[in-house]
This record gives sequence, structure tokens and C-alpha cells, in this order.
Amino acid sequence: MSYAPSAATLKKIEGMIAPYPEKSAALLPVLRAIQEESGCVLPEAEAWVAAKLGIRPIRVREVLSFYTMFRRKPAGKTTIQVCRNLSCTLAGAEDIIGFLREKLHIGPDGTTPDGRITLETVECLGNCDHAPCLQIDGVDHGPVTRDGAAALLEELRAHE
Repeated sequence: MSYAPSAATLKKIEGMIAPYPEKSAALLPVLRAIQEESGCVLPEAEAWVAAKLGIRPIRVREVLSFYTMFRRKPAGKTTIQVCRNLSCTLAGAEDIIGFLREKLHIGPDGTTPDGRITLETVECLGNCDHAPCLQIDGVDHGPVTRDGAAALLEELRAHE
């Protein structure tokens, strides 16, 4: 299976690459453009990006696996990211993660069967003073308790 971006995304990507003397310097914005169009960066798109930028496919994979802002599989309509770094773990993040998995009936880094919610654990949200913390579609919440997590889930359900 091969990948090709839409004409509009291809034009956008060409514009992103143009200012750089080394095409590879545009890797992050190019991946972002593909994810904006497709919702994630599938292996076929990884290969396309590598060829487009003249880099090895492993370099694309390294970047995708390092940055939590990139997805390598489709996500739900809403994304909940829970920090699991040291500050949050010591403050109870594992309990919050377990609670959310139980309430959403999903495993680690999973999406609900109806495709509404994706739960991810991330290495750091940069919000250590509010540990344990999480983000819902990029909005910070913390410190989060089980009751707080339950209230956030209820709020999500109310807005559907």
C-alpha cells in the first residue's frame, strides 16, 4: 500500500521544504501536515516522507516514536494524555491511569471501541507543579484525583 497526500497538503509540504537548504530540516512540520490531513502517520506515509526529504526511513521512525504529538495509529475524537513521569507517578498517576482504563474499558494507549476517546500515557506534560496531571485535547488538568478524573469523563460525555 502506498501513500500520497492530497494536492493541497502536497502544496503545503512543498512550501514547508522550500526555505530550508537541507530538506530534512522540514521533517517535523511535514509530519505535522500529514497528521493534520490523515489523523496519524502510518508506515506508508513514513516511507513517503523519507523519500520526499531524502532521509533514511529509520530517521522518520525515530522522530515519530520520540515526540508524543505524533500518532502512528488512528486516534479517537478526544485524546486524554496522562503524564507518567516521576513527579506524576509519585503523586498517583498510575492510579489515575488504571482508573481511566477501567472506566473506558481499554488497555494501555488504547481507543474506546466506539472511537470516541483515546487514552495515552506520555512521558511529561511539563506541568509537574500540578501532579498528577493530564491533558484532554491539549487542555491541562491537575492535580487530578479519581473523583476529578470521573468528573472529567462525565463532562466529556455531557458534551457529546
